[in-house]
Amino acid sequence: MSDTAPPWDEDEPTPEVEERDTLTVDIFGEPDPEPQPAMPAAQGLAPMPAPPTADGPAYTVLARKYRPRNFDDLIGQEAMVRTLTNAFATGRIAHAFMLTGVRGVGKTTTARLLARALNYESETVHQPSMDLTVEGRHCAAIVEGRHMDVLELDAASRTKVDEMRELLDGVRYSPVEARYKVYVIDEVHMLSTAAFNALLKTLEEPPPHAKFIFATTEIRKVPVTILSRCQRFDLRRVEPPVLAAHLEKICEKEGAKVEAEGIALISRAAEGSVRDGLSILDQAIVQTDPGQIVPAKVVQDMLGLADRSQTIELFEQIMRGETGAAIHTFRTLWGFGADPVQVVLDLLEHSHQAAVSKALGPDALAMPKEQAQRLAAVGALASAGSLSRLWQMLLKAHDEVRRAPDPSAAVEMALIRLTYAADLPGPEEALKALRDGDPLPGGPSGGGGGGQSSGGGAVAQARFAQPVMQQAAPQTSALTDAATLATFDDVLKLIEAKRDIGIKLDVDRYLRLVSYRPGAIVYEPAPNTPANFAGRLVSRLKEWTGQPWLVAAEGGGGAETAWEKQKREQKEARAEIEADPFVRSVMEAFPGAEILGVKQLAIPQGEAATEPPMEPEDED
Repeated sequence: MSDTAPPWDEDEPTPEVEERDTLTVDIFGEPDPEPQPAMPAAQGLAPMPAPPTADGPAYTVLARKYRPRNFDDLIGQEAMVRTLTNAFATGRIAHAFMLTGVRGVGKTTTARLLARALNYESETVHQPSMDLTVEGRHCAAIVEGRHMDVLELDAASRTKVDEMRELLDGVRYSPVEARYKVYVIDEVHMLSTAAFNALLKTLEEPPPHAKFIFATTEIRKVPVTILSRCQRFDLRRVEPPVLAAHLEKICEKEGAKVEAEGIALISRAAEGSVRDGLSILDQAIVQTDPGQIVPAKVVQDMLGLADRSQTIELFEQIMRGETGAAIHTFRTLWGFGADPVQVVLDLLEHSHQAAVSKALGPDALAMPKEQAQRLAAVGALASAGSLSRLWQMLLKAHDEVRRAPDPSAAVEMALIRLTYAADLPGPEEALKALRDGDPLPGGPSGGGGGGQSSGGGAVAQARFAQPVMQQAAPQTSALTDAATLATFDDVLKLIEAKRDIGIKLDVDRYLRLVSYRPGAIVYEPAPNTPANFAGRLVSRLKEWTGQPWLVAAEGGGGAETAWEKQKREQKEARAEIEADPFVRSVMEAFPGAEILGVKQLAIPQGEAATEPPMEPEDED
């Protein structure tokens, strides 16, 4: 063996000891090395500050912190709690429950409470119980999700049939610790069709120790074969006053201060969801410094809502027909960042509240007293028909604003329509004015244009305003004065004189006269009346008389049309002839004979007036 060292060992330097990084932790868990002394200040480096350490546990959001611990904490679901309480008290407990409702109303929470109630056991209670005020033997493990006999899973992650079969394989085995083996399946509508089919047989004949609790937001997507095997509970939306009281209690426990109007805004924005309301409240509390009151204006800006007092003012301007002021108010709201769609939704809400206050009074409105009084005043002055028409127009405007390329322009066009229509009479008001002889009300002073018309079942009208009538062109000798048409028969004679065959036939077939006065005709449309009948009649009468006419359709009470009268008279004449003794004897003498028609023979006037000559008597 040679003593010559390998070339890589020649002149090898002495190995240096590797320094350990003080910021790392040994993988084998060795203790940290002694802290090194700080660098001298002469080098110009300040010592690294220590990372902040949490003084307590991580913050828990309000929606989780105040999750109901027993059935008494569930708000707005009294009907369901009452039914379940009676069922548990009498021992009539179903084997499967279906919980449905919108988001955040407590479906999953109720499912967990049911699992606790089914397996409740304490030193004194050894049967299912709805009283969960005292924590039972299995309650903590079920709440924490670690109880081996309560399986909680999300159907969205176990949609396949193989996973469902694997889950159901364990149903036949008895529970290990608790009374029942409980399967809580959330969002059950996400299961596939094959998974639902695999579940059917087990739901049809479940073992006595198994219980199923399903929760879903899309109840229509659950097969009816599953629904028919479950006891269904529809969890209701929580009403804004109930939710507002709940939020106020939580603010007191948290030491937070939010204005009452801000709480009301949050409860309305939650749309019946308790979880959404708590999430919004969690966001509102941090809008100001701790200990300070959160004003309603801050909550309103946080939610992106328009100022409710300004939207009520906009609603009042619409009902007064003030087009310019309404557009100016909307542009002010839009300039402050209000969403055009939300503005229309607020107007819809004001229309509904005004109608409700008209029927039930201002105390029925769940809103601040001042705002309720303003909407009640609008409802008291407006008719129910006007508020109903306003609601329909706002619904159409909402759809237009959502689809329009420029939502603000769509809102302004809708405001123009709404303000003009606010002062127009409804069909019932126009008919009443015609019958009483009162002048017909017109549109708002700033508006123009004509009213709406729709076929034979609506009002087809010329302009209502008298100034427009006075500005008409001078009458010519060829025009017939409407005042000379004292009766409806005069109108029929005018139509015959003008030789308008189309109008003549339509009037004879479709017009059932209700009332008439010069310049206005009220009629009941006969079946199959053309859609443009009223408009054509108005156009012709205005052309022939030079004056505006109103032709209005009413639901009933009209006389016969000319054709109906003619057919009735023909039927009566035929019946009279058939009842004649001579005709009856002829019909009996010739069995099978029929009367094919009845013809009225015209008798010359000269012959009718002349008596037949007397034959001379023969003289003896």
